Amino acid sequence: MFERGKGLVAELPTLALLGLVYLAWGVGTTVLVGWNLPLAMVVTGLAIVLHSSLCHEVIHGHPFRWRVVNEALVFPAVALCVPYLRFRDSHLAHHRDAILTDPYDDPESNYLDPMVWARLRPWMRAVLRANNTLLGRMVIGPLVGMMTFTAADMRAIWAGDRAVLRGWLWHIPALGGVVWWLGAVAVMPVWAYVAAAYGALGVLKIRTFLEHQAHERARGRTAIVEDRGPLAFLFLHNNLHVVHHMHPKVPWHRLPGLYFGNRERYLSRNDGYMYRSYAQVIGRYLWRAKDPVPHPLWRRR
Repeated sequence: MFERGKGLVAELPTLALLGLVYLAWGVGTTVLVGWNLPLAMVVTGLAIVLHSSLCHEVIHGHPFRWRVVNEALVFPAVALCVPYLRFRDSHLAHHRDAILTDPYDDPESNYLDPMVWARLRPWMRAVLRANNTLLGRMVIGPLVGMMTFTAADMRAIWAGDRAVLRGWLWHIPALGGVVWWLGAVAVMPVWAYVAAAYGALGVLKIRTFLEHQAHERARGRTAIVEDRGPLAFLFLHNNLHVVHHMHPKVPWHRLPGLYFGNRERYLSRNDGYMYRSYAQVIGRYLWRAKDPVPHPLWRRR
């Protein structure tokens, strides 16, 4: 069942963490609510962050060689608004390094074609400028991202894209299981759970905020954040992003060893696009934008 060269031992951290995440999520939505609702919301939110990070691991073939088994492990849509199959398909498309940051071809790009930007209404530009600061990305970024993503998917469905439709149809039972839990088992109020899920998506925006930059060469577009603290763990070391892009099949717990064991190689590979920690990132970009919204290097085709 396990992929050759990985084995059970290599995947135990992922399996153990998955079990702990569901335990924390269950306890957070039930037992902790009676003790302290804000604490319950924090624990639930952190479990949702880790669940999303584990979904990313599943997309890249962990812990088993059978995709259907892996996807069953993360089937519940605990983040509520992210269809797993759409996350999978768009993320795998994003992993073509040659198109990173492309406003059209990279599904995870936050840049716009400058001509599209020029046609936007002033209030829309203001929203997207705010979304380009770290604080804005955390506060309004989940809403902006989901509205943009969902609108694009609805257009694709209307145009007859069956893969996109299938992704949303599978989201119905995945979300239904979570709704059943909230109504039949959990004691956490629905509003509190929605707030915890939204907060989790806001935390995840810290990771995606500067993973990629506009650069003439594809090799210089992917970041390294040399953080080893709580956020690095919540993101399952995806802060070492260039390492992940170079070795997408490597499990999360091996990424720090790869990077710090050959640091100069990776910094040479990405032309030194590096930050020392998330504290540095927050201090530098909490209130100001890292990049413009219109792609600064975009050439009209």
